Amino acid sequence: MGFLGGAALLTAAVAVSKLLGALYKIPLGNLLGSRGMGCFQAAYNVYGVLLTLSTAGLPLAMSRLIAQSRGRPRRQRRIFHVALALFLALGLVGSGVMLTFPRQLSGLLHNELAAPSIRVLAPALLAVCLLSAIRGYTQGQGQMLPTAVSQVVESAGKLVVGLGLTWYLLTVRGVSPEIGAAGAMAGVTVGSLLALLVLTLRWLPSCMGSDTPPSRREVLGQLLKIGVPITLGAGGMSFITLLDQSVAMDALQSRLGLGLEEANRQYGEYAFALTLFSLPPSFLYPISVSLVPAISGALGQGDRRTARRHTRTALRMALLLALPSGIGLSVLAGPVLRLLYPAQVQTAAAAAHHLRVLGLAAVCVCLMVVSGGILQAWGHEHIPVVTLLTGGAVKIAVSYRLVSDPAWGIRGAAVGTLLCYALIAGMNLLAVGRTTGIVFRWGVPLRTLVAVGAMAVTASGFYRMLVHRASLPLAVLGAVAAAAAVYGGLVLLLGAVRREELCAVFAAKKRRKPSGFF
Repeated sequence: MGFLGGAALLTAAVAVSKLLGALYKIPLGNLLGSRGMGCFQAAYNVYGVLLTLSTAGLPLAMSRLIAQSRGRPRRQRRIFHVALALFLALGLVGSGVMLTFPRQLSGLLHNELAAPSIRVLAPALLAVCLLSAIRGYTQGQGQMLPTAVSQVVESAGKLVVGLGLTWYLLTVRGVSPEIGAAGAMAGVTVGSLLALLVLTLRWLPSCMGSDTPPSRREVLGQLLKIGVPITLGAGGMSFITLLDQSVAMDALQSRLGLGLEEANRQYGEYAFALTLFSLPPSFLYPISVSLVPAISGALGQGDRRTARRHTRTALRMALLLALPSGIGLSVLAGPVLRLLYPAQVQTAAAAAHHLRVLGLAAVCVCLMVVSGGILQAWGHEHIPVVTLLTGGAVKIAVSYRLVSDPAWGIRGAAVGTLLCYALIAGMNLLAVGRTTGIVFRWGVPLRTLVAVGAMAVTASGFYRMLVHRASLPLAVLGAVAAAAAVYGGLVLLLGAVRREELCAVFAAKKRRKPSGFF
């Protein structure tokens, strides 16, 4: 499967997963409210750090080594076995920490109410570690279907079990929002276990071939050499996100004098915006995942021309997807949140202030994800580590300063997030230009900005026109449809996207080399 064909398949799977996720998260927010969502987000941040440390770099390292070992199935099998053992050890350690020390972990975030959710999430960490081993193997072979199927199964399990259990606990048993959040986390655990079961039964690698595999020590050394820098970068960002929440909660309580429940409620409002903020980058991760084996395979065969072509295409697609999604969230932040959370009117209004800023930050995250994947695929794993840590330091400093200011309060956290990711994306793109030899040309970015500007004006204008004449759902959907039509028409009319790239996405056909950087 070609690079864009694989990316298109994963993007379709992400779309289905996100639809299922929306059916999970939106009713969940209406059920839990800002207090329960504060606990939910706190537990997820702890889980995210341990999960990132366990799985961020090794699947990419695995897919890269397997892509470079095509035609040598016994070598690929050895890589898989060594990685699986490593994932098992990391998963057991991480799950053990979450099971044994939930109160201590929640205490680090100044939110002890999240302890039950952290404990319930513990088995999910082990399941996802094992999932990552199989996904890394199949991605390295250019097979994106296993990852796609497992993502959909994981989301479906989370929806059915998590939402159903939360509804039962809150409405039938009458438990507190903190326990309701733990019920939601049970869905995450069950979904991960179901996805692991599907991959284990269907896509475990076979052992065919006559090549001589390397020693386990050699494979382990290669995995760690590639994976550790990637893990440090991604793990650094997850740790910084965790520290950022801790700093924000501490500032709200110690500097602004709020109690634990009020601080948790305000952070819960911010968490409502974070749910939508994470949507645009999730559609760019498939490009990054498909990119690493595609570029690594080309470089392994000495074909730098193809590697550069994949790099150009990935950056173009990132720009075309990131700008409209992020700007659209900013422009329609209030209406979208009111539409999704009708049972939480005040929370939705407060979250809209955060989302207007986070929509801009989402554009930067999308560019950061793809540019970081490019640097890793080209063998420059250390660069994203440096840029992530630099941006993270800015995030912590700005967030603490602004959240501690009564004039800003929790709204300062979104500003810190925007500055952080803008800095990281800018540094990554400069590094891509330096390390790959690709020359920046600004024709397509400028044309895309023109299309996005027209899209934003259309979305705002249509919403204002329709909201007084129709219901809120019709006004929002009408504005989105009109904006999408304007953007799609203009990117084609102005030449921001090429016909052969559309063919590659929808039919996985071979494309001619684009000219220039964009």
